[in-house]
Amino acid sequence: MEFRPTRDLLRQCRNELFRVEVRDTYGVPNEDEPFQRFMNGEPFDYREWFRGWAELVQCLVSEGASVRRVRVVTVPVVDYQRWSLTEITPLNVETGEDIRYLNRAEASSVPADDYWIIDRETVAFTLSDSDGRAVGRSGVTTDPQIVGLCLSEAQRLWSVATPYGEFVR
Repeated sequence: MEFRPTRDLLRQCRNELFRVEVRDTYGVPNEDEPFQRFMNGEPFDYREWFRGWAELVQCLVSEGASVRRVRVVTVPVVDYQRWSLTEITPLNVETGEDIRYLNRAEASSVPADDYWIIDRETVAFTLSDSDGRAVGRSGVTTDPQIVGLCLSEAQRLWSVATPYGEFVR
């Protein structure tokens, strides 16, 4: 397994990005300020903050790629997921992502780690430090057996998950 910057990997996508998220909270350094402002009820320019990701997704989608994401969450959702549902996910969807949610209690099993599947050929496992904070790098494999297992699990979760618009009703 090699280790590479996650954004560099995602930029290489030509056909499909498929994300599996299984954690209720994330320690992503650039989310600290907006999340804290959300918790304090303070205004924040999410659109400007989100611009880099939005541009990447819009570029991929405009070139014909699909971007899907399935999030397995505990219900009732924790503050981090509440923030994501109300402030972040609408921007994800607006940029062209197709996002579904699955109540953890309704999942028969859940993978231990988050990962991206890139063009059904590469799996990039999300790496975190000992405090659970994302390090911006991924453990990458193109091993066909691992890719196949991850894709099968992602498709299974996707098939029983609820589209974002229905989940928030």
